[in-house]
Amino acid sequence: MSVETPLVLSVDIGTSSLRMLVFDAQGKLVPQVGVQVAYEPQTTPDGGAFLDADWLLTQTVQAINGVIEQLGDRARSIVAVATCTVWHSVLGVDEAGNAITPFLLWADSRCAKEADELKETLDERAYHERTGCFCHTNFLPAKLLWFRRTFPDLAERVRRWLSFGEYLHLKLLGTTACSVSMASGTGLFNHATNDWDDETLQAIGVTREQLSPITDFEPLPISRPSPLAPRPLLNAVWFPALGDGACSNIGCGAVKPDTAALMVGTTSVLRVMITEANVRAPFGLWHYRADRHRHLVGGAQSNGGIVFQWLTETLKLPDDWEAKVAAMRPDEHGLTVLPFLLGERAPEWDATVPSALVGLRLHHTPLHLLRAFMESVALRMALIHELLVQAVPQIRRLIATGGALVRSKLWAQMFADVLGQPVTLCLEPEASARGAALMALEALGVLKDVGDAPPQLGEELSPDADAHRRYRFALERLRHLYALARQFAPTLHRQSSSPGSGE
Repeated sequence: MSVETPLVLSVDIGTSSLRMLVFDAQGKLVPQVGVQVAYEPQTTPDGGAFLDADWLLTQTVQAINGVIEQLGDRARSIVAVATCTVWHSVLGVDEAGNAITPFLLWADSRCAKEADELKETLDERAYHERTGCFCHTNFLPAKLLWFRRTFPDLAERVRRWLSFGEYLHLKLLGTTACSVSMASGTGLFNHATNDWDDETLQAIGVTREQLSPITDFEPLPISRPSPLAPRPLLNAVWFPALGDGACSNIGCGAVKPDTAALMVGTTSVLRVMITEANVRAPFGLWHYRADRHRHLVGGAQSNGGIVFQWLTETLKLPDDWEAKVAAMRPDEHGLTVLPFLLGERAPEWDATVPSALVGLRLHHTPLHLLRAFMESVALRMALIHELLVQAVPQIRRLIATGGALVRSKLWAQMFADVLGQPVTLCLEPEASARGAALMALEALGVLKDVGDAPPQLGEELSPDADAHRRYRFALERLRHLYALARQFAPTLHRQSSSPGSGE
């Protein structure tokens, strides 16, 4: 494979791993170059999910240096450093720019009480209209309100709240800024003004001086490079961090309204990119950005590949499980499942609704359970899909990305059958990292448009009409079970919070 210079280093910081990869001028992955570091977030029984910010910083710098060493003399061809990282996650730094809080991840749900309170303090529909987000544990307003109340002395010392991408640039370059993309996923950003939302900041007691200035996808100044900054990269252009979901759409080629990205990794997401100035996301779906002009509308489930991982670790499955599950007829098990192992997000955004399984009998096997849970993730995505096609009726196909779908054609076919639309497999192994690199190549003028570097795509899976009809009946059962579980949730929540419950 020929490598066309210039090169872009892509820094991809995820929930469970970080990846350093290099892409050439055509957006192609440079072979045999790259470093990946896997890790597990720290968790607590009360819903905490976080990482040590300085440990993650050290791992990131070491990985960058590892890639530079792999490249050798070719490292001089790196003209840009692009970063993408997890949305809805935050850490606090003191006056000296040192992290004094953990890096709270999107999955940290210890702020459930504050999220419910914000539903009363803020008109949630008006809040959604302004910010594209919800009063939910997923977003920063509830997280910051919880942190300020739980650790008031520590919160008082926080000079600025940052994403990890902002922290990385602060520690390496001596300066930082928050991209429109990262700001749009915080729940603190006003789409109409392209600025922080004053009403939300007032509600949670955070000032705009405690947040970074917002910038579009423009080069960052290198004001005070630290000894941590790799010397060969100080001549490169560094761009502010982008949201990993936005980069995933770009990297897999879902950059026009007729094509949505279906990503199933740890979580599962369906999103479409549009450039209309007056974007309106229906209530239930979020509205984020890739940059000032590229908007994303969609919905995410906290549960995707994590459900499959839990099942395969918990159940005694035969080696040929996939063939046996594929041989079953859609929904033949008759089970109805709410797969909320990590809570519920779109489209209802009620973090209190529990997981549920109804219909279990003695004849059911681990394979029945596996198929039922896999189908349930796809059925929950159908609720997001219904809203999305109302907002963007041009959608004609879905591009599947993320390890869970690429590894399992069976699951990808389930999604096609449930959603009733063709699903094309994306063969790009790292769509988010690739998307960040394409954004940098476009900004530098190497590419006229990110769409000029099409991704590698594989087989297109067409929906089966009979299976789709069967799944429509299963979807109605799922709707009814959700309504019942939602009624039950307040009672369950009170019991788990009562004296003697261990909390």
